[in-house]
Amino acid sequence: MNFLAHLYLSKNNDEIMIGNFIADHIKGNKFSHFSENIQKGIILHRAIDSYTDSHEIVRISKRRLHERYGHYDGIIIDIFYDHFLAINWRDYSEIPLDIYVSSVYKLLENNFDILPEKTQHLLPYMVKYNWLYNYQFAKGIKDVLNGMNNRTNGKSMMNLATEDLLLHYDSFHNDFTKFFKDLQHFSEIKTNELLTN
Repeated sequence: MNFLAHLYLSKNNDEIMIGNFIADHIKGNKFSHFSENIQKGIILHRAIDSYTDSHEIVRISKRRLHERYGHYDGIIIDIFYDHFLAINWRDYSEIPLDIYVSSVYKLLENNFDILPEKTQHLLPYMVKYNWLYNYQFAKGIKDVLNGMNNRTNGKSMMNLATEDLLLHYDSFHNDFTKFFKDLQHFSEIKTNELLTN
């Protein structure tokens, strides 16, 4: 899953949310210097990623992209699924998306000094271009995919993936809806397990 889903699945626990957000920028087990709950957020992030990668519905989504994008298919699906979370946000949260993402940006900016260097580099761009809110729009998804394609020097061709999103829109949407229900259940159990240990 991508940024918005990981943040949402942190259940408004600030430290879990920070850990879940920074986890991709943490190598191996080098996170013992963080608070206990930030560490648990990192562990939760990795559990969510493992669950997602092994889920049959996600594999079905990836198959639609694999021939064109190879091993980048999973990255693209993560972004597509954040799009569907954003456009269906009212089904998952009583807090309007714009208010939610503003509170997330504020939390991360208030804790900027403890964020890994790569996260510190990323966050200003995320806030400036309001990625989390703009995932709901085709242009927002296209901009993110263009940026990721540039980071692969054009090898990934992710800049073309909005074509696939539109071509298989209903199928991807249905995949997301069914999968996210399972993921919510999994992450709730995992979070409760982490917080009670």
